[in-house]
Amino acid sequence: MGKGFFQVPTAINEPVKSYAPGTPEREEVLATYTEMYNTTIDVPLYINGEEIRTGDTATMTPPHEHQHILGTYHRAEKQHIQKAIDTALDARQQWADLAWEQRAAIFLKAAELIAGPYRAKINAATMLAQSKNIFQAEIDAACEFIDFLRFNVEFMTQIYEDQPDSTSGAWNRLEYRPLEGFVYAITPFNFTAISGNLPASAALMGNTVVWKPSDSQIYSAKVIVDIFKEAGVPDGVINVVYGDPVMITDTVLASPDFAGIHFTGSTHVFKDIWAKIGTNIHNYKTYPRIVGETGGKDFIVAHPSANAKQVATGISRGAFEFQGQKCSAASRAYIPKSLWTDVEKFLKEDIKSFKMGSPEDMSNFITAVIHEGSFDKLAKYIDQAKNDSDAEIIVGGNYDKTKGYFIEPTVILAKDPKYTTMCTELFGPVITIYVYDDNQWSETLKLVDETSEYALTGAIFSTDRYAAAEATKALQNSAGNFYINDKPTGAVVGQQPFGGARASGTNDKAGSYLNLLRWVSPRTIKETFVTPVDYRYPFLGE
Repeated sequence: MGKGFFQVPTAINEPVKSYAPGTPEREEVLATYTEMYNTTIDVPLYINGEEIRTGDTATMTPPHEHQHILGTYHRAEKQHIQKAIDTALDARQQWADLAWEQRAAIFLKAAELIAGPYRAKINAATMLAQSKNIFQAEIDAACEFIDFLRFNVEFMTQIYEDQPDSTSGAWNRLEYRPLEGFVYAITPFNFTAISGNLPASAALMGNTVVWKPSDSQIYSAKVIVDIFKEAGVPDGVINVVYGDPVMITDTVLASPDFAGIHFTGSTHVFKDIWAKIGTNIHNYKTYPRIVGETGGKDFIVAHPSANAKQVATGISRGAFEFQGQKCSAASRAYIPKSLWTDVEKFLKEDIKSFKMGSPEDMSNFITAVIHEGSFDKLAKYIDQAKNDSDAEIIVGGNYDKTKGYFIEPTVILAKDPKYTTMCTELFGPVITIYVYDDNQWSETLKLVDETSEYALTGAIFSTDRYAAAEATKALQNSAGNFYINDKPTGAVVGQQPFGGARASGTNDKAGSYLNLLRWVSPRTIKETFVTPVDYRYPFLGE
């Protein structure tokens, strides 16, 4: 099951378009955005290639203009989930038996469709559905998604090429079978690329999938469905359902053929799913694979030797790009007293220069948070910081949901390093800063490690190599993706495999071969050429 005589195209990272004023890509995406904004769509379930409209519908609206209706989607009943499971099982054998290069060709074609004819559409959909500015949409929905699809094919061939040693008398080989059953993919709102990759990576390895996108991302997920269909994903391989998440998950996990889950979302939900899988373990035909990337309370730590301007820029980008709604976003920072005056000055200058509004206006750096629930949660913590004696809001602190769910980029200065917003995941444009004494560097590293249950991303800034080395060692369990002199966001497929430990997930590293290994069940085959005909060994004598 190796590559044989086939040579797959070399995977290279998709270049990011600039969308600078006057560029053709800027005009194209704006025109596409306007057209999609003015067109109402109806999104069905997709089961075995069939479009199913249940009549139980919900609306889709842009977070930055929540009164505008983009369309409706149909919610599944339990019978539809069971049909999706049955369909995935029916399609499994034919898909698993398809030669690997045929599966690869489908997803490589999907990558080219995104890079070309679908680029403006998937970016515009992400701007509308998730309120991303054009740059955030481009690096996600276009570039990262393309990278996932291309690099996964390369990773697959690396896996297949990994074969055991053989001898002159026996040929040993590994067959990388898909899992026995079906895979359940649950995807988040915040990255269109993740939404596409979670079902696609499992399918690439020969599995069939039941996929439930986030309710807040169904609009752009519809574009992914269209791309997969045009690329040639066969009916029944990836089945798409929406609706009550508890009902859908309970129905899926009740199936004895449930073989694995590919999840990105909240820690609480993932733990509940894990518990349900444990409760049902005696019902399953195999031990299910549980792969999940969840929350983060990601940090930036500056050493006294750090460059204050670099630290401020790392905070501005790391905490506030996409309104802090990246699981990797910086939400706590530790700054030495000797640097704080300069860092505060540069940070305030940056934030006061941010423009906020609709992503259609490409001069806006900040747009809206995803929905009212997120808005209300963030407003509550901001109000609490205004009233608490051990916290002070030094920038931002305002919010308004009249037209869209807009939260001002907010910086909280905490007197207590264990203040609530230093510890609690907020998932929004709020960062809390603690200023430490310069001579407390080592103690501060210990504090960073002990403060959070999460261990997703983290960054340190230092021009002192000994200090950088000390932090790298002291924080080795604090972040699955660790950055030196850079913000803690922006992992690139093939360059920084992504995932964290502790309460941040199973650390199966999306964007590497490690993740794809979770979607295969290897079989060892030994073929002996001259088979023994006598049980006796020489040590037995005559």
